[in-house]
Amino acid sequence: MAKKRLASPEHADTLSLKALRELVTGLVDEVSKLSAEVTTLRAENAALREDNAALRLENTRLKVDNQLLRDEIARLKNLPPRPPFRPSGMDKATDDKRDAPQAARKKPRGPKLDLKRVSREEILRVGVPPGSRFKGYKSCHVRELIVTAELVHYRRECWITPDGETVLAPLPPGVVGGYGPNLRRFCLMLHAQGQVTMERLTTLLNDVGVSVSKRQVVRHLTQGLDGFAAEDAAVLHAGLVSAPYITVDDTGARHQCDNGHTTQIGAEHFTVFRTTASKSRLNFLSLLRGSYHDYVLNDAAFDYLDNRRADPALAAKLRSHETRRFSNQVPFLEYLAGKGIDIFDRQAVRVLAEAGIWGSIRHHGLLGDTVIVSDDAGQFRVGNHALCWVHAERLLQKLMPATPRQVRKVETVRDLVWRFYRTLKSVRRKAPPGLAAAFHKRFARIFSLRTGYQELDKLLARLSRRKDELLKVLERPGIPLHTNASENDLRSFVTKRKISGGTMSRDGRVARDTMLGLMKTCRKLGLSFWHYLGDRLGLEGQAIPPLAALVAARA
Repeated sequence: MAKKRLASPEHADTLSLKALRELVTGLVDEVSKLSAEVTTLRAENAALREDNAALRLENTRLKVDNQLLRDEIARLKNLPPRPPFRPSGMDKATDDKRDAPQAARKKPRGPKLDLKRVSREEILRVGVPPGSRFKGYKSCHVRELIVTAELVHYRRECWITPDGETVLAPLPPGVVGGYGPNLRRFCLMLHAQGQVTMERLTTLLNDVGVSVSKRQVVRHLTQGLDGFAAEDAAVLHAGLVSAPYITVDDTGARHQCDNGHTTQIGAEHFTVFRTTASKSRLNFLSLLRGSYHDYVLNDAAFDYLDNRRADPALAAKLRSHETRRFSNQVPFLEYLAGKGIDIFDRQAVRVLAEAGIWGSIRHHGLLGDTVIVSDDAGQFRVGNHALCWVHAERLLQKLMPATPRQVRKVETVRDLVWRFYRTLKSVRRKAPPGLAAAFHKRFARIFSLRTGYQELDKLLARLSRRKDELLKVLERPGIPLHTNASENDLRSFVTKRKISGGTMSRDGRVARDTMLGLMKTCRKLGLSFWHYLGDRLGLEGQAIPPLAALVAARA
């Protein structure tokens, strides 16, 4: 039997008392049913929320476990662990719009900008019917590249003097082993800047018409580079003496089938690479020492021991009123042993060696007031140190919140950090007087927040302790807020590593670091690497001054 249809409430005034009672009773029943359904839906919704939170937490745990397994696999394969996140884009997103018009005014490009470098001129003629009138010429500039192989036969005069001595006419500069300097310049250019492997470079040269073996190409690329290596060392010395700041970073490198590390040291006008077996603080200080190998115990060395909180008894044994300088490690260790220090205690000797190298750095006038900007790796935390803001903000991105509330907390803190960073970039561009205290106060307010999310609160407290290094730009407005320049420099090295693999000889390792560093330095100085190689190999063309002098002049 079908249910009795309820009367419409719109006509309730025409209903009888009995009909009104039936209507009210029906409405009460409907409300009761709807109330029961709502209660059921609320219970189901709460259960689904609990299940969603549990699944979200489980998903976060699985992500962490997955990343730990990836890191362990990378460790077993002797590979660096890969970060589980993408770049945040904080630096690009916080650019000031007022800088956009200036950035847009780049150097104009196009085929009409090199007309002053016309090398030859030809007149092209055409057959015309009789009676035609000559109307002049129509210019057309064509860019062309000529790659030809030559086999030059030099007939060298040979004389015998009255004294019986043989005199032989010298070969042109740059000719070594039957190959000319242009060929070597071509090899160095393609291998260092073009990232061409030795195998492909050998094939290319033979296809062009140069009969050369792979072994000879290897000789062109790795041997006889003492002049380039000396100039690369001079560039590093000039940069450490004159640059107001340096940015540093490192990456993995293979040498003799073992894992090593390549450290980049650079600034606005120079870049150098150094590949070593370790990336410890002792190794980094050795690189900052440049071409020197001595150890110096002076006031700077003992200040370093105090900052590193070394054992005061060790410093007391070595402290004296005179500066002591040792030519290399052997007399330094002999001096330590003579002072009753156990030179087989690696931890104690390491700290003392770091202090001796730091004393040598300051003794030779290196890193006088230079700020070292790094990504907070422990080995770079020496001297006048500043932290990279991009890496600091990246720590917030690495957090894995398990609940929507934690996600909102992280996003709120990141938004505060982005806003603070945008203001800090404007200060770096034009520092207003008297705002340092306001920035310190705002920094303390952001990084002293307590959100209830334990991992986030620990990270904020950790960054708060590094306030002086993060706000170094308030003291030195010219320094960068990040190490993006170092990462950009290392990108060419990483590409080289992926294409060519590692090195097997010392000459190969030095050649790779030297040529990549000189190539980057030429680019930062606005010089042509091709012309630079030609000038250094004795070819006629554009004269390039010493790069170290240019670096020092532009500091």
